[in-house]
Amino acid sequence: MSAPAGPHSDRTRIVATLLLLAMTATWGSTFFLIKDLVAHVPSADFLVVRFAIAALAMNLVFHRHVMSLPRNAVRTSLLLGALYGTAQILQTVGLEHTSASVSGFVTGAYVVLTPILGALLLRERLPGVMWVAVALATVGLGVLSLRGFAVGLGESLTLAAALLYALHIVGLGRWSTPAEATGMACIQAAVISLVALVAALPGGITLPATGGQWTSLLYMALVAGAFALWAQTWAQAHVHPTRAAIIMTTEPVFAAFFAVLFGGESLTGRMLLGGGLVLAAMYLSELRGRAVDDVIDDERPSEALHHDAP
Repeated sequence: MSAPAGPHSDRTRIVATLLLLAMTATWGSTFFLIKDLVAHVPSADFLVVRFAIAALAMNLVFHRHVMSLPRNAVRTSLLLGALYGTAQILQTVGLEHTSASVSGFVTGAYVVLTPILGALLLRERLPGVMWVAVALATVGLGVLSLRGFAVGLGESLTLAAALLYALHIVGLGRWSTPAEATGMACIQAAVISLVALVAALPGGITLPATGGQWTSLLYMALVAGAFALWAQTWAQAHVHPTRAAIIMTTEPVFAAFFAVLFGGESLTGRMLLGGGLVLAAMYLSELRGRAVDDVIDDERPSEALHHDAP
């Protein structure tokens, strides 16, 4: 006789993992689209329009979920959205002062920073195999991304973005719940758009000029924006932050896959080796998934406490 399915049953964990993979796949599919779009639309303007469309669509469809959120969940969502939006701006500005490959590697530092922050802020203890997985994912990112490295303004800003992404991942793992995930994702999308608006206003807002540009932007707003933000928020109610960070390092693997499939790039040994290391890291994290995810049940505030907080 099978045990009753708990909040973090094996089936739920599998669904959460698949959602995170789908999310990173959609992120990876946007790289060659963004490359073409930001040649015509400034990066900050692109972020404003992308997340404004995502927020509008989400709040139209899920406004009841937003209205039913307790005040504590609203405040948490505002904070998480501000973290993510600021990270997006820092990463975008940093990209103006460093190469895309170095930016990708430094941004991926959240895979290391997430367990460190979890240990410092939440006093979490991870099994040794998870640290091995973190190391493998980091090396894999380096193989995929690095072709030279120097620390300057761009790298420093991007590292600050990685720190905020890690805080966002840790925060979602600590405070998101399945019942509140949809409403929290809606609020985060709106806050991200507002943060980007602050950065974009001094130069005015430039909109896409062609139907093809709008099609790309709508895909990135609705699929790689609205869906991805909801998927991460819901999945992290079931998956430990370090496991989530390791799964999300598959983003450059998917980016390389789509670049070869649709972007005209050639498959290289670096892609195969780096992608293999990242996938090995994810496999290791999945081997210990149940033991690590059980930390959520022990450390996450109870649903009653979360709803009753002022």
